[in-house]
Amino acid sequence: MGKAVALNSIDATQPLGFALPTPAYLVGALLFGLIGLAAYRYGGKVGQSQTRWIGLALMLYPYAISATWLMYLIGAALCGALYWFRD
Repeated sequence: MGKAVALNSIDATQPLGFALPTPAYLVGALLFGLIGLAAYRYGGKVGQSQTRWIGLALMLYPYAISATWLMYLIGAALCGALYWFRD
């Protein structure tokens, strides 16, 4: 008989290619998503399309990035772009 694997074990999903994100990744995704939502709403309210597009990018890019350090780097760059295009 084969080895039994518990269905509630997190380690059971790793051979399938699934891995849970780290807490640092989750906090960063939530932080940049909230900043993006605020920027998107503000850009729509005042009619700034650049702010709105950057806000949309901040909300969506964590879904495409899997490395935590890269997510923080891109998020910081997009937040810098919000500051740069604030007028």
